Amino acid sequence: MRRETAAEREAWTSHIEGTQAARPKKYGNERVGKYASKKEAAVAGDLAALASRGTIWDLREQVPFVLVGGQGKIRPIVYVADFTYWGSDGMHICDAKGFAKNPVYRLKKKLLKLLHGIDIEEL
Repeated sequence: MRRETAAEREAWTSHIEGTQAARPKKYGNERVGKYASKKEAAVAGDLAALASRGTIWDLREQVPFVLVGGQGKIRPIVYVADFTYWGSDGMHICDAKGFAKNPVYRLKKKLLKLLHGIDIEEL
């Protein structure tokens, strides 16, 4: 029978106690309050300022758009926009993106344009 090492015992203890170090973020982002990144929080502040001045209206956050409906056990494909708002030139759908535009995001962006005729603005 193999005896566990001190490092294994320490790792297990910290796991049970919930004191293990947080896993590094995939894209290196840092949460700020309820927002997924510093950039998203900054964009939210800018848009809130525009909304308070009346330049834009009906500002909403984390708005889902169903791209393809689900059926039975297959779940629907949904794009969740960071922000939507209305301006003098119509509805805007915005996503606060840094450098990482992964393949899933690019596919959902294309589907939103092809199926619904909606462009995503990347801020």
